[in-house]
Amino acid sequence: MRVVSIDPAIRNTGYAVLEGDYREARALEYGTLSLPASMPQSSCLRAIHEQVCSLIRRWQPDELAIEAIIYVQSHRTAISMGSARGASVLAAALHDLPIVEYPPGCVKLATVGKGRAVKQQVAFMMRAMLRLTETPAPDAADALAVGYTHLAATDPTRAKLFSERKII
Repeated sequence: MRVVSIDPAIRNTGYAVLEGDYREARALEYGTLSLPASMPQSSCLRAIHEQVCSLIRRWQPDELAIEAIIYVQSHRTAISMGSARGASVLAAALHDLPIVEYPPGCVKLATVGKGRAVKQQVAFMMRAMLRLTETPAPDAADALAVGYTHLAATDPTRAKLFSERKII
């Protein structure tokens, strides 16, 4: 299986492409789309959409996995994160990809073993589990973790552990 995974944010969207199953997963590409504060939000949404479309065209994934938005500090943050998420979901929908979302606690539990892990723990585990040569940046690590969680959730022997996943 090949999956594009997204950690949505208006200024720093993490993305990753993983292939294999959760036991032998490998990262094909990952990074962070960082956009300047001076860029209008509408331009950010376009850039996010274009980045996700480019990943889909380049890697021809089977599905897209995205982190759900659960907790935010303010309504403004929720709206901007939701907009970034929408740009990614639209890109996948336009390419007829199945889309699955995972709550942050589920992602942390699947990758670190506890639902309240900090970003550094997620990054460390992604480096170890995916045999990366360097520790990924926080947003890229989160996207890698979402992809890894999806690979684990699609394994028939582990699927029941991921009851919180939601197909959109």
